[in-house]
This record gives sequence, C-alpha cells and structure tokens, in this order.
Amino acid sequence: MENLISLVNKLQRACTALGDHGEESALPTLWDSLPAIAVVGGQSSGKSSVLESIVGKDFLPRGSGIVTRRPLVLQLHRIDEGREYAEFMHLPRKRFTDFAAVRKEIQDETDRETGRTKQISPVPIHLSIYSPNVVNLTLIDLPGLTKVAVEGQPDSIVTDIENMVRSYIEKPNCIILAISPANQDLATSDAIKISRDVDPKGERTFGVLTKIDLMDKGTDAVDILEGRSYKLQFPWIGVVNRSQADINRSVDMIAARRREREYFANTPEYKHLAHRMGSEHLGKMLSKHLEQVIKSRIPGIQSLISKTVAELEAELKRLGKPIATDAGGKLYSIVEICRIFDGIYKEHLDGVRPGGEKIYNVFDNQLPAALKRLQFDKQLSMENVRKLITEADGYQPHLIAPEQGYRRLIESSLVSIRGPAEAAVDAVHAILKELIHKAIKETLELKQYPTLRVEVGNAAFESLDRMREESKKATLKLVDMECGYLTVDFFRKLPQDIEKGGNPTHSIFDRYNDLYLRRIGTTVLAYVNMVCASLRNSIPKSIVYCQVREAKRSLLDHFFTELGKKENKQLSSLLDEDPAVMERRSALGKRLELYRNAQNEIDAVAWAK
Repeated sequence: MENLISLVNKLQRACTALGDHGEESALPTLWDSLPAIAVVGGQSSGKSSVLESIVGKDFLPRGSGIVTRRPLVLQLHRIDEGREYAEFMHLPRKRFTDFAAVRKEIQDETDRETGRTKQISPVPIHLSIYSPNVVNLTLIDLPGLTKVAVEGQPDSIVTDIENMVRSYIEKPNCIILAISPANQDLATSDAIKISRDVDPKGERTFGVLTKIDLMDKGTDAVDILEGRSYKLQFPWIGVVNRSQADINRSVDMIAARRREREYFANTPEYKHLAHRMGSEHLGKMLSKHLEQVIKSRIPGIQSLISKTVAELEAELKRLGKPIATDAGGKLYSIVEICRIFDGIYKEHLDGVRPGGEKIYNVFDNQLPAALKRLQFDKQLSMENVRKLITEADGYQPHLIAPEQGYRRLIESSLVSIRGPAEAAVDAVHAILKELIHKAIKETLELKQYPTLRVEVGNAAFESLDRMREESKKATLKLVDMECGYLTVDFFRKLPQDIEKGGNPTHSIFDRYNDLYLRRIGTTVLAYVNMVCASLRNSIPKSIVYCQVREAKRSLLDHFFTELGKKENKQLSSLLDEDPAVMERRSALGKRLELYRNAQNEIDAVAWAK
C-alpha cells in the first residue's frame, strides 16, 4: 500500500515540474485527478504547529501575518533507518539535514516567485522529508485564511487566498484537513465555514481541534470531539501543540509528543478519547485513509490518462512536427512537406481523391462539343467555295481537279480547330490549378507555415503555366501538321469520274456550276470531319503527355532546385510558424510527457502488486 502514496507523490512532483498545478488552463490537468490532503485553517489556528507535530521537526516559517504564501506540497517518506533529511524539487541532488535551513529555503523560494512582497502565488513548493519517525503521507499546506488585509498587502488578498484555497478543496479528490482552534467559537472557524461550503455533508472533511489546553477553565471540547457540536463523517481529532514558550526554548518535538499523550491520558474530560487523540494518531489515520482513497481512484486515473494521451497525440499530430534548428534539418522538413503535398496532388489526378475525373470530362464532352460547334458549313458555303476555287486557279483555270482550291478550302477549315484545341489545353490547366488549391488545403503540414504554403502554391502554378505553354505548342502542332500535309489516300479512294472532275470539252463557266462546287464542298467537309475525328483522339494524348504527366513527374522540380540554393536564414523565413502554435505544441509535448510518465508509474505499481 505504501507504493500507492509514493506513486501519487511522484505524479504530483511530475505535474509541478511540467507546469500542471491544477489551475485554470487550456491544457488537460492530471493534478486535479490525484487524491490529496489539503490543510486549511485561519491564521493563528495552529496549522503550522499541527504539520510540524506530524513531521516531528521544526521546519515551517513563522511570523505574524501571512507566512505561507505559496502552497507547500509536503511529502513524507518513512525510511527504516538512517539520518533524517529533506529535499526540494527545485534543488535536485541537494539534501538538507539542518531543518532550520529548510525553513529558510521555503522563505527564499517563496520570495523568488512572489518577490519580497506579501503577495501570494498558486505555484507550489515541493518538499520531501525522509525520516524513520514519520508515516507515508502527502499534505498540501495552503495559505492561512484571513479576514483583513494588513499593511503591504492588496485589498484583494482576503478573496485571493480564499479563492486559492477553494480551488484545491472544491475538487472531489481532495481530502480536507480543517484546523480549528478550541479556544474560539467553532461557529466562527474559517476552516469549518469554507469546508462546509464545498463539502456540506462532511464526507471528505477531517476536523482537527487545536489549542485544547488553552481553553478557559471550566470549559472543554468534548462536545466537539464527540461530534455533537458539528458532526463530520470522520471523528474529530484533538491535538496539543507546543506553546510559543516551548518553541522559543526549542523544546524537542519527541518530548512534545510525549507530553501531548500524557495530557489526553491524564485529563479526566478526554481520558476516554485518548486513544484517538494526538498528532501521532492524526498522521497514522490520514496515511491509512489516503491509501484507501488512492486505491479506489486508480482505475479512474488510468482511464483518464489513456483518454488524454490519445487526445494529446491527436492534437500534436494536427499541429505538426517542431521546426528543426539547423539548415539541413529545415531543408529536410521543407522537402518532406512538399513531398506530402505532391503525393496528395497525384492522388487527385489518379482518382484516389476526387477531381481528376474532370480532366476526362474535358476530353469526352467539352472537346467533342467544341469541335461540333465549328461552323464548317459557313466556311464551305457555295459562295466561299466558288471564291477560293476561283482565286486558287489564278489566271489559268485548272485542267482536271482544282487541287489548290481543295488545299485552301481544307486549310482554312482546319485552322478553326486551333480554337477548341487551345480551349482544351486551358480547361485542363484550370482543373490542374484547382487541384493545386485542394491539395494545399488538404496538406495539414502546410497549414503550419503560411509563407511556405504561399511559396509552394506559387511554384506549382508557375510550373503549370510552363507546362500549359508547352502543351499549347505541341497540341497546335498537331493541327498545323494536318494543315501541312493532307492524307492522299482519302482522295484516292474517292470515285474517279472525269465528268465530276471536269471535262476539258466543258466551258470554264460550266466548271463552276453549283453541282460541281457543291461536290467539292462535300468532299472537303468529309475530309475535315475525318481530321476532326483523328484530332479528337490525338489532342487529349498531347495534353496528358505535356500537362498531366508532367504535373505528376516534375511539378516542384524547379522549386527544389531553387530551394537547394537557399541559406539557413532564407529557409527559416519559409518555416515562419505562428508563435502561438509553437508555444501550444511545446506545452502539449510537456503535458504528454507527464501523462506517459504517469501511465508508466501506474503500470509499474500494478505489475508489482
């Protein structure tokens, strides 16, 4: 069972080391889930004397006004033998065997946090005491409750202290040790008043009555100690502390404990209660109760830790990795982020993610529709055919067939295909740009670094622009090739009829009759339609080769080339993460470390059992 208290001691120390004091925070807190005993009392209630009696040593600062200005987490460790010593968490590897030096260090460490003022701070001091004369126990000594501010204190000190005390004792895992002096009316007790507010049924409050030996003659505290004046679930415990004269004379604590036992055993009013009175009984009873509470809370703590570890890991993953400090590390980080972006972009093109199917829609619907919309009938109207055929003959009419006229009619028709071809290139370019925007949004790592996000986007767009220009050149060359060389077989397969091609016996005028010209227009239209059908298949191949394939192969090649030339300072400017994100990641990392350590500690205790 002693392992359980040691476990909570370790977890509390880890919490403080990593900034978890249970205060209001945007981070999950482990501190609040750990069972603890908070010592509560008004000033001059004898709170410090009770703690020193449990420990058996003079070690707490004394004086008038507010002496305890920071929570003191007092962890007692029972050792079998050896010299007593104390250790502070903020001074690792330094042992204090002189407890007067412990008192001074508490004062000094308080001043380091609050300055030499009378301000208070919620950041706890951790003190561990190792002794064969103590029980395994952890207590949190809180600033004494006060009713008025003294000189040098802000007017808000009364509520500040009360709020700090409440922040500890209102938590359901906190056991309240309420210290009240017997020589004052219990109804006015600060400790009872505040504990009643947060624990009205007294289910987690232990009442401790001090200064019983200082009560007026003819009065006693039997009604309180037997629970008739104010009932709590646990029995009241009376203690007799050293008097101020004893403290001034440095009366030995062991002798003080013996005198306390003798007082209860020999005083007629308290003789029947002597077996459950005194600071020694108080320490043992609190140790036993704390062990039971910790044992009952362990499953809940384990569940909380597992859940919180998963949540912290998920958020850290979302925030991304921290920035490297050296140039090589930064360069590696940038390249890795770019590769992730490039991979997401390829997934869009390959159909793993949506968007790539729009490119096929350009080839299967937009391009054919654009080709169909070309007004070849206007280009091959009777008037235009007659005009081009006549102009092509020049001063000497054609003899058999108007070859030059055919060529001009075909070329003038095919040139109009350049428009749909360019439009297809631009449509695919627009889709590729749209997928860049999508991939950037879906690359979580780029959200970390606004400048890098902009630079990667600009580099990708510039690459796409270069690819578009190359694609336009290649695609328009396909059209120009069709204009530059006609498919002879098409014309060879046409029916050969000298009458249809022009009979020398006919007059020149007859060669340009409507029937003849209409036949030429029909032949040219058939050829142009054949070319359109061919280009409908070859234009997509050119676009895919020059744009889509290149976007998958070398989208960021130029960016990588320029990246290798950058200095550390320029690389740093690309990784300009929001300071708030950096701070959040650091805090989450520390909190995750705390929870993982806690998980390991609890598992170790579970396996030991």
